Amino acid sequence: MADRIEVAAAVIERPDGAFLMARRPEGKAYAGWWEFPGGKLEAGESARQALDRELHEELGIDVDEAWPWLNRFFVYPHANVMLRFFRVTRWRGEPHPHEDQMLEWTHIDAAGIADLAPVSVSPVLPANGPILKALRLPLEYAISDAAKLGAETFLRRLDRRLEQGLGLMQWREKNVPDELAEQVAARCKAAGAMLMCNGDMALAARLGAGLHLNSAQLARAEKRPDFEWVAASCHDQRELERAAELELDFVVLSPVLPTPSHPGEPALGWPAFTALLRDCPLPVFALGGLGKGDLALARGHGAHGIALKSQAWSAD
Repeated sequence: MADRIEVAAAVIERPDGAFLMARRPEGKAYAGWWEFPGGKLEAGESARQALDRELHEELGIDVDEAWPWLNRFFVYPHANVMLRFFRVTRWRGEPHPHEDQMLEWTHIDAAGIADLAPVSVSPVLPANGPILKALRLPLEYAISDAAKLGAETFLRRLDRRLEQGLGLMQWREKNVPDELAEQVAARCKAAGAMLMCNGDMALAARLGAGLHLNSAQLARAEKRPDFEWVAASCHDQRELERAAELELDFVVLSPVLPTPSHPGEPALGWPAFTALLRDCPLPVFALGGLGKGDLALARGHGAHGIALKSQAWSAD
């Protein structure tokens, strides 16, 4: 196999949700194709150092805030490339093309396609395709707590969270009537939020929801279930690798820190969490012992976002 080329790639994001893409100039491989800005790591550079240098050289901007995100390995005819993506949320300067590339701010539409721009950003380099779908995921994954709170209280708090912009929720209840799940699905649909059902394929299909596999289902799965969105619960390297093999859309990795609900259960800790994500190609939500204020901490360690249960529905 040819040597692997390490590349730092940037999803440069404005507060309105737009992100920057670049069209490769004539004379380069895949000329005319669109990609996320970035470039190869030089000898002795970290991915973050390469990101800062490349964006300064290519676009004339200086990065102030960048979150490590996904890692996508792709075999092109001319090279084997490991793309290390960062989400760049603060920078100085206005991006301008310094290397004859075309730049375009674009958005993701409901189908996960980057085409809501004055100039069509198509075709997109193959390695970047899954990134577009991942950008549709919110940064919080709320897990239902209806059995503990009671149906009336849970629905009231769900309504409040949806009004506040909650965009992704998992229905995980064992002894709650499906009628309540149907009410939850209707509320999520009306608010434009994505609903995932934990472990119950029939219920997910009936509700028009995504499917969240538990670790046992993940181990048994021979292929990706036929849903638009499929996620899984993971706890170690083997499960993360299996989720990637099945080409799932995202995973939850837990427990990051000790939790009151599972006293005495070993926790990963942040160093091990970060090590597990070193080459992970999937968006990962950190779960376990975290609160709403821990989002930046989790993202700094490579997480896409945080998954919350009791804290997602707190009264304050």
